[in-house]
Amino acid sequence: MTDRRGVVAKRAENLMPGISYVRGWAQARRGAGALAAQLTALGLEPDFPGLTADVNVSGDGLVRLGTVRPEAALLLAELIVSGLSAEMPMDAETLTPEAGSARHNSPAA
Repeated sequence: MTDRRGVVAKRAENLMPGISYVRGWAQARRGAGALAAQLTALGLEPDFPGLTADVNVSGDGLVRLGTVRPEAALLLAELIVSGLSAEMPMDAETLTPEAGSARHNSPAA
């Protein structure tokens, strides 16, 4: 059973020739490291003890969160939502000056 991105594919326990497992694992390690750094900065590292890099049978990198308490999963979801909410007003502010300058630089102006 594999979803369209291969995330549900089995772990790579028996390596097959011609598949770049190291590349996928290295990408997963960078992602897991970046997430671990942010969790550590927020003091949440102990809530995600199973955070690790892995690779599936197709050579795709995977970041495994491991088993987490429901409260930790809820907190992570809330952090994602608050981050997205904080970005939305910044995107609107960024777009507003560009839209205004585009009007001033148009040939009709």
